[in-house]
Amino acid sequence: MGKFVENRPVIALDFPAFSDVKNFLEKFGQDEKLYVKVGMELFYAAGPDVVKYIKSLGHDVFLDLKLHDIPNTVKSAMKVIANLGVDLTNVHAAGGVEMMQEALDGLAGTTKLIAVTQLTSTSEAQMQAFQNIQTSLTESVVHYAQKTAEAGLAGVVCSAQEVELIKKATSEDFICLTPGIRPAGAAVGDQKRVMTPSRARQIGSDFIVVGRPITQAENPVSAYHLIKNDWLQK
Repeated sequence: MGKFVENRPVIALDFPAFSDVKNFLEKFGQDEKLYVKVGMELFYAAGPDVVKYIKSLGHDVFLDLKLHDIPNTVKSAMKVIANLGVDLTNVHAAGGVEMMQEALDGLAGTTKLIAVTQLTSTSEAQMQAFQNIQTSLTESVVHYAQKTAEAGLAGVVCSAQEVELIKKATSEDFICLTPGIRPAGAAVGDQKRVMTPSRARQIGSDFIVVGRPITQAENPVSAYHLIKNDWLQK
């Protein structure tokens, strides 16, 4: 059997209010089961109720809160997240192997856990100047991925540009979820390291996250299906 690939783009619901989410999801038919990302803005605005609402519609949820704290605090937070029934969540790999292992313990097998390596908005110059990590950006990402695998997590969030190296340094089954995905010709926005859906699939991404090209499109449903079709090209 080949490695797992999620056959839907993950839609980033980067909205400021619960009502925006309802309006957006109502555009899709009841039989269209989506995979959506709930990030900090929405979760802090609407709380756990928005996750419960999305799950009640039959959609899958990636809860993208990027936890990073002392191991015990992260474990306690993950115990709470475990009760929400989300399908995927994450931590920052920079928190260390012990923190990641405690996060896994807190989830108790209820959901997949992945770790953020370097944000796709971070350039190599920024990493070196502000994080004082004096290696290449690629070396930093691969190092974090290896530590994430050591901790027993399912995979990482990374740029699509680093997927091939991460797979070689870990395993083909190690999940690479890639944000910063834009269809050809779309605005890059605040992302530094971007790629088209079809190219991300070709180089081995397992999940792609797409936000504004869908949520801010004139016809979000049409935009979603165009991106989904591009993603499914082999």
